[in-house]
Amino acid sequence: MDKQTLLELKKKATRIRKHIVTEVYSASSGHPGGSLGSAEIFTYLFMKEMRINPANPKWDDRDRFVLSKGHCAPGLYAALAVRGFFPEEDLTGFRSIDSYLQGHPSMKDVPGVDMSTGSLGQGISASVGMALAGKLDKKDYRVFALLGDGEVEEGQVWEAFMSAAHYNLDNLTAFLDHNGLQIDGNISDVMCPESIAEKFKAFCWHVITIDGHDFEAIEAAVEEAKRIKGKPTVIVAETIKGKGVSYMEGDYGWHGKAPNEEEFNIAMKELNEAMAELEAE
Repeated sequence: MDKQTLLELKKKATRIRKHIVTEVYSASSGHPGGSLGSAEIFTYLFMKEMRINPANPKWDDRDRFVLSKGHCAPGLYAALAVRGFFPEEDLTGFRSIDSYLQGHPSMKDVPGVDMSTGSLGQGISASVGMALAGKLDKKDYRVFALLGDGEVEEGQVWEAFMSAAHYNLDNLTAFLDHNGLQIDGNISDVMCPESIAEKFKAFCWHVITIDGHDFEAIEAAVEEAKRIKGKPTVIVAETIKGKGVSYMEGDYGWHGKAPNEEEFNIAMKELNEAMAELEAE
């Protein structure tokens, strides 16, 4: 990845983070923590990797993306808006009664959303179905899914993982947002799913562990996944919940809470400063 591309991706990730904070603040509700922590993943997939067309969101040969942890809709919506699927100014209507941007993604209402999600554990099952359909139809599109590490405490995800391996779905790449936190605290205290990577290996997936905030690591992992034949790949992305906003980082209390005005202003100041530093490079 050349220096200019890397810089542009960092700028877009920061822009997405600003949108995430603004969405949740505007709605006085939502899930900022996991959305902020996944910003680099959203950015890389939607701005560089996926074969998509904002002018034709339902294009048959597009790559698919499923936000299995559907509560992180603020991050997905921000990425879709920045990519050009709908106006960025619509993001301030997040969760309002007359907006199409509700608290969880709807494939009926939001351009660029490939699957309605919200009930944890179900998105990865839909992803498996999409990947299997691609194989049966002899299509070359790829399917990407993003899960939370609290989500993999659900039994349904492991049925989906087992099915994906059984059907040799090498066109499926799952990202696991591994920040170690969920709504009630540390995942190890709530219902420990560790060792997650070893479990994926036992379910016959190809496993790659990376720094989920490093664009070059994300790119290398995605390229490796493309080379793997006969099995699906999971990219275990080590992340920081609330990344980019100092008082949210590593604090599970920001899983599903909106900032007040003072907190919003602090967050935007920090993100604006981060953007200014990038623009000065």
